[in-house]
Amino acid sequence: MIFDNLKKFDIVFDSPELDCPPVYSSGDVVSGRVVLDLCRESKVDSLKLHAEGFAKVHWTESRSAGSSTAYTQNYSDEVEYLNRREVLLQADNGDVTVLPAGRHEFPFSFQLPEETLVTSFEGKHGSIRYWVKVKLHRPWATVRKLKKEFTVIEPIDINTPALLAPQAGTKDKMARAWYRNFGQVSVTAKIDRKGYTPGEVIPVFAEFDNSTSRSVVPKAFITQTQTFIARGTMKQKRSVVATLSGDFVGARRRETWHGRAIKIPPVGPSILQCRIIKVEYMLKVCVDVPGTSKLCLELPLVIGTIPLHPFGSRTSSVSSQYSVNLEWLRMAIPEQPEPPPDYSSVVTEEEAEQCNNTVLSQPAEDLSGILERPLMAFVQEFRFRPPPVYCEIDPNPQPLNMRPRCMTC
Repeated sequence: MIFDNLKKFDIVFDSPELDCPPVYSSGDVVSGRVVLDLCRESKVDSLKLHAEGFAKVHWTESRSAGSSTAYTQNYSDEVEYLNRREVLLQADNGDVTVLPAGRHEFPFSFQLPEETLVTSFEGKHGSIRYWVKVKLHRPWATVRKLKKEFTVIEPIDINTPALLAPQAGTKDKMARAWYRNFGQVSVTAKIDRKGYTPGEVIPVFAEFDNSTSRSVVPKAFITQTQTFIARGTMKQKRSVVATLSGDFVGARRRETWHGRAIKIPPVGPSILQCRIIKVEYMLKVCVDVPGTSKLCLELPLVIGTIPLHPFGSRTSSVSSQYSVNLEWLRMAIPEQPEPPPDYSSVVTEEEAEQCNNTVLSQPAEDLSGILERPLMAFVQEFRFRPPPVYCEIDPNPQPLNMRPRCMTC
C-alpha cells in the first residue's frame, strides 16, 4: 500500500530567502512543489491541489427563554477570497501512474486575485486564513491529504494624505462624586499624523488642565479593537498594546506634554476592508480623577506596512524629521516582551488607587527634553495660518501714469 511506501509527503513553497517563509499580497504568484519520497515502486491515481482563502467568524451566546428553559444561539459567517484547483498528476486515459522508488517533485504555480485581499489574521472569534491543500489518490486505499497555510499581508502605505494628516482633539468633564462637584478637568492632545508602522514612536503633545480640588494622573494608551460581525450582530474584543504614564497634576494646576513618546509594539496591521472582521487602533489620552470616572480623548490610528518615506511630501516633512531623529529610540523588542495590562485597566475605577501608589515611586521617563527642539517645527507649522488666497485683482491699484510700461507697448 502507498501508506507503507510513502516516506515523505510535503508541500514546499518557493521563497527568496532560505528558512524564511514567503509572504504574499494580491496579484502575487504563489509557487512551490509537492514532494513525494517513495520506498518502492507505487501506483498513483492522481495528485490534486486546491488553494483556498476564507475569512470566518463564529461564536455562541446563551439565551434564556424563561425560568426553566435556556438555549444557545450560534453566530457565524464567512467570506471567500481564494478558490483555485490544479491537477498535478493524472493520466489522460484514466489509468494509474506508476512511480518508481525515490524522490519525486511536482511543481505548482497560481496567481492570487488582483482585487484587494485581506491580511492574514487570527482572533478570538474569527480568522482570515489562506492555505494549499493536496490530495493523493491511490488504488485500494484511502485518500492521503496534506494542508499547509501561507501568509498574506495586504500593504497599507502610510504615505498618503489621509494618513499623514495631523490628529487633534479636546475634551473636558465636570468631576462629580455624589452631590459634590470637584471642578472641571480638560485634556487637549494632538499627534503629527494618523498612520504609523510597528516600531515607530508617536510623539504625543497634550495639555492637561486640572481645575478640580484633587490631583489627577494623565496617561496614554494604544488600544486594539477586534470586531467580528455575523447575522447583523457584532462581537468585540479590546486590548491595550502600549501604555504611557505621566506625573501627578496637582489641584488647580496645569501640565503639558511636549512630545511624550509612546512606542508601537510589533502588532498586526489594521484590517479595514473585510466585511466580517475588522482590526482598528486608537490612541487614548486619559486623565484619572480619583472618585469619579475617567476622562478619555480618542485619536484614531492606522497601523500600516509601508513606513514613512523620509522625503515623501511637504505634508510629511515634519513627520520625516521624527523618523530620522527618533531612530535611536526604536530598539529591538524582545521576542517575549512583558505583556501589556488588560483593557479593563483603561476603563475601571480600581486601577486609580493602584496608580496612586505606584506612579510616584516610578515616574514615567520624560522624553520631552530630547524631542523638544526637533519638534518645534511641528508646533509652529501646526499653529500658523495658511497663506492668503491668491486674487487676480490688485486691492491697491496704482494710477495709470505710475504703472511700469511693458517693453512691447
